[in-house]
Amino acid sequence: MTSHQERLALPLDLDRDMVAELGRYAVDFLAERIGELESAPASDYRQAGHLAELLLGRPPGAEPGDFHELLETFRQAAGQGVNTAGPGYLAYFPAGGLVSSVLAEMLAQAANRFTGVAQTAPALVAMEQSVLTWLCDMFGLPAGAGGVVTTGASLATLSAVVAARHDRLGDDARDGTLYVTEHTHLSVAKAARIAGLPADRVRLVPATAELRMDVGAAAELIAADRAAGLRPFLLAGTAGTTSTGTVDPLPELARLARAEGLWFHVDAAYGGGFRLTGRGRARLAGIEEADSVAFDPHKSLFMPYGTGVLLVRDPAVLHAAHAADGQYLQDLDRLGDLPDFGNLGVELTREFRGLRLWLPLHLHGVRAFAEALEEKLDLAAFVHRELSLDPRVELPWEPDLSVVVFRLRGADEANRDLLARINATQRIYLSSTAIDGRFYLRLCVLSVRTRAEHVHQALRTIQDCLNNEISSQT
Repeated sequence: MTSHQERLALPLDLDRDMVAELGRYAVDFLAERIGELESAPASDYRQAGHLAELLLGRPPGAEPGDFHELLETFRQAAGQGVNTAGPGYLAYFPAGGLVSSVLAEMLAQAANRFTGVAQTAPALVAMEQSVLTWLCDMFGLPAGAGGVVTTGASLATLSAVVAARHDRLGDDARDGTLYVTEHTHLSVAKAARIAGLPADRVRLVPATAELRMDVGAAAELIAADRAAGLRPFLLAGTAGTTSTGTVDPLPELARLARAEGLWFHVDAAYGGGFRLTGRGRARLAGIEEADSVAFDPHKSLFMPYGTGVLLVRDPAVLHAAHAADGQYLQDLDRLGDLPDFGNLGVELTREFRGLRLWLPLHLHGVRAFAEALEEKLDLAAFVHRELSLDPRVELPWEPDLSVVVFRLRGADEANRDLLARINATQRIYLSSTAIDGRFYLRLCVLSVRTRAEHVHQALRTIQDCLNNEISSQT
C-alpha cells in the first residue's frame, strides 16, 4: 500500500479488504489518541504556526497520497491548539467526545442515509425520534412535544426564534421585540438578526446582583414597549449562562411570558444535561413550561462537537415556520406519525444524527450519565470551597452548576497575568470572562474525563501560579 504503483491503483470505491485495512489503521489511531489524552498537554502551540503554513500551502495533488502519511499529518495537526477532549480542559464548555458516540458517527456515515424526510429512512428516523421523545420527557415537556437534532444550539436557537416570530408576529415582524440579559448567549441576538429583526429590537433586561434576569424589570420593559406600539413576542431565559453557569428564575419568567402572551424560550445549551440529576432538576425547575428549549448534548451529555437539539412544546408551530414544498418532492409522502425533520428546521439535506445519541445512551445506560454529572457538580462545589479558603481570591458567586468564576484581589492586569501563567503550564486550560467591567478567571468542570485527581491538580496549579503572581508583585 505504500508503493507508488499501489497508490495509483487505489480506487474511489474501496473493496472490502481495503476498507478493513484502512479501518484498522483509523481505529488504531482512535485508540492511541484516547490513550494519550491523560498525559497530553492541555494546550500546545509550539508547532501550530509551522503546521498551519505548511497545510495552507499544500492543496490536494493530482496523484494519490499515502494513507499513513496523511494520517500522520492529521495526528500532528490535531495535537496543536487547545486539547478540548482532555481532562485538563476546564475552559468554556468541553465536548467529551465519547468514543461510543464517535463510533456511532462512523457507522451512521457508513450507512449514509438521508433523514430529511421519514420515507427515505423510516427506521432510522424512528430511532432519532425516540431520543427526542426521551429528551422531551427529561425536560418535563408535555406529551406530543418534539423537535429536531441540529449541529448545535446556535442553529436550534435560530429555528426557535423563527418559529416564535412566525407564530406570534405573522408575516410582519418589524415591530417585534424580544428580551434577554447581558448574560444571555450571543446566539439569541444573532438569531434575531438573521431572522430579520433590527438590533434595537433585542431588549436588554437588567440582571440582579446574582446575575439572574430581573423579572420585575422585564415586566416593565414589556409594558413600556407595548405602550410605545411595539409587539413583544419572545422572552429568553437561560439554564446555565456561559460566563458563570447561572440559572435564570425560570418559573417566574414562565409565568410572565404566559401572562403577556410571549413565547418562552430557554437556552439550556450548557445546563440541560443536569436535568438527569436531582440537584439539576431542582435548579432548572420551570424549564418544563418552555415553548422551546435549545440544548447541546455535546456539552453536558459528553457527545462530540456538532450535536445540538431543539425541543418545542408544539411541533406543529415549528413545522408551520419551516416547511416548504416543491414539485420535485411530489414522490415523498408522510409516513405515519414519523416526522420529516427537513420541515422542522433550516436544513433539508441532513445526515443521520440520531445514532451518535442513541448508541451511547443505550450502550452505557442513562444512570451512567447521571452519575457522571453528579460528580461534576460535586467537583465544582469542591473547587469553590477550596478557592474560598485563600484570602487573596474573590469568589462573588457560588456555582449554580459546574462553572466557578474567581479573581485575584486587585487590578485586572494581575488577573490577566495569572490566567496566562496558569495556561502556560500546559497542565490545565482556563478561560476568562468580564462581569460588571471586571476581569474574571473561569473554570468549568464538565469533561467526562475530568475526575477528582485532575481537579486536585488544577487547584495545585492555580495555587502555584497565585504564589508566583504574589511574589512577582512584592
